[in-house]
Amino acid sequence: MKLLQMAAALGCELVGDPEIEIRGVAGMEQAGPGDLTFLANPKYAHKVKHTRAGAILVTEPVRGISIASLLSANPYLDFARALELFYTPPRPPVGIHPLAWVAASARIGEGASIGPFVAVGENVVLGRNAVLHPSVVIYEGAQIGDDFYAHSHAVVREFCRLGHRVTLGNGAVVGGDGFGFARQADGRHYKIVQSGVTVIEDDVEIQALCSIDRATVGETRVKRGAKLDSLVQVGHACVVGEDNILCAQVGLAGSSILEKNVLLAGQAGISGHLTIHDNAVVYAQSGIGGDVEAGAVMSGSPAFEAATWRRAVTAFPKLPELLKTMRDLAKRVTELEKATQRNHA
Repeated sequence: MKLLQMAAALGCELVGDPEIEIRGVAGMEQAGPGDLTFLANPKYAHKVKHTRAGAILVTEPVRGISIASLLSANPYLDFARALELFYTPPRPPVGIHPLAWVAASARIGEGASIGPFVAVGENVVLGRNAVLHPSVVIYEGAQIGDDFYAHSHAVVREFCRLGHRVTLGNGAVVGGDGFGFARQADGRHYKIVQSGVTVIEDDVEIQALCSIDRATVGETRVKRGAKLDSLVQVGHACVVGEDNILCAQVGLAGSSILEKNVLLAGQAGISGHLTIHDNAVVYAQSGIGGDVEAGAVMSGSPAFEAATWRRAVTAFPKLPELLKTMRDLAKRVTELEKATQRNHA
């Protein structure tokens, strides 16, 4: 594809040779003369002079370097769009594989692709253009919208409801039992029936080995546009808000509420029955034990305001030295007090 054609496809302004042939996209370190690369973060601008890429997506031309540029308001987004010009994931053929089992009462929308060893339970409703890879299981009564895409071993449990354009990664479980037990007088645990459901709204992606528990009563809900990285655990009766990002190994205890545009970095842990308000950011490995204000940036365990946390972390390695200094000062003060007492005597 000529660079001029790519600029037109992406809606970018071209600076440089329009006849450069672009055959693929790559990161700056790996790109060759036939590749398009990108610069999204200005702190990496120094790497541009070392790249061998034929062209680069940037917000403004890079000074002092003669490389063709596509000027973009959002280079990272347009890089993602450029990838789609060169790679389309394979899609299985339409139809139900003879080794799949689909209940007679299930309603399957047109254009569905159902692979071998898939099981679709009684009274399931599956929208148009669904793709179910081998060994996907859809339990009884589940309702799923159009353009559903489930990778191998994904599971949707009974009576759960999924919207349109939902993607489930390998081994993801939607609607598994919430972790609910009542302690009996003899110390044994009595299982509480998990009678609620899990609801996944439109345009949600849930990646590999995530678990989104059903509610004890009522529902667990993941709202429109949320993206959950691998190994995320969402406890019963939680609400994951619109356009949330939950990175790998995040855990939400039951009845946590996340409002819009919340970002939880890897391994963040959220205790139950609290609210994280709009646009809050929680740094990796942080432990949240209470409500978080809108727009707050939190870090640490227990977590507190990130700017203060950074100063505290900087000071932490110096604590042994500071402690020694304080002990030395305390010793000197004691000696001075004793000397003063002797002088008075």
